[in-house]
Amino acid sequence: MDLDQQLRALLEEAPQDGSTPGAIAAIAPLLKQIALQLRHREYYIRQSLDQQWMLTELVHRGQTETTKTVIYAFPSLNDAASGAKGAQDPRLMALPVPVTHILFQILALEGVDSVIFVETPGDPNSGVEVQRTILQALVREQLAQISPPTIPPDIA
Repeated sequence: MDLDQQLRALLEEAPQDGSTPGAIAAIAPLLKQIALQLRHREYYIRQSLDQQWMLTELVHRGQTETTKTVIYAFPSLNDAASGAKGAQDPRLMALPVPVTHILFQILALEGVDSVIFVETPGDPNSGVEVQRTILQALVREQLAQISPPTIPPDIA
């Protein structure tokens, strides 16, 4: 699926609650712009049988009190399955997820700091990190440009 098809699918799958489709349409150009900087159009995410994404806690080598929670996105099923923590766990599987869907999902995952997109098959050190807080800030900027704050009619 190319990026435009992914974004259309994201819109079609959105809850028809009156605001979500509009928000997705508003940030779609931003999601596409970020996705274009990544090498693959879909990545494999390790998940539980009930499709909960596997979280990994990373500890800073020099500062053991500094941790962050990440999701790894792999370029192939083989990469997702080989040598990774929990890879041999029969309660886990890896499924392909469109890159724009990963970016959109990360916005809502409160306990997650980043997604690490492994870019080169066979090289787990080729990751590109997308931080959730930076992505959220970019989304806020995008939404502010599209709909400037409204001024209340009784401001005077």
